Amino acid sequence: MDRKTPTGFSKPHGSREEQISALFDSCYPRIARYAYSRTGDRSEAEDIASEVFVRALQSIHTYQERGLPMEAWLFRIAHNLVVDRLRRISRFERADEHEEFLQDANDTAHIAEDRILLSSVKDAMSLLTQEQREVLSLRFFAGLSSKETSVVLNKSDGAVREMQRAALQKLRSLLK
Repeated sequence: MDRKTPTGFSKPHGSREEQISALFDSCYPRIARYAYSRTGDRSEAEDIASEVFVRALQSIHTYQERGLPMEAWLFRIAHNLVVDRLRRISRFERADEHEEFLQDANDTAHIAEDRILLSSVKDAMSLLTQEQREVLSLRFFAGLSSKETSVVLNKSDGAVREMQRAALQKLRSLLK
């Protein structure tokens, strides 16, 4: 049975290797969604999510629990990998990669509307600060709470909530 830590992350029992294995099922999809929201490339996102667990297993012997759960450590690894990849690749995002997330594939009018909306949101997101994009990606694509996001970004919970508020306010004004 998982236990919740003060940061909101689950804390599985067992050896560290068993803990990572147990976290794989719950964290891999969330890490992949987070990476996808930052890279815009599904294949790249899946590579990053896989790399998180490879690196975690390779460095498990150096992991020290300092009041933060292993799940926060995994998201920190994901954050660092995403930042590294974004530094290496161009800022160009492939719009075609987003098509698989569009609903009602048989309804061309709906697909066209979704593409226009997705393009508008993507353009508006590019006008946010790097930190605001990170906060929104962790909160809404990875599904982390503000407290969990604060652990990953090494910011206070209040700072994360303020960045989220400012980012959403700016997005609303840009999308009007």
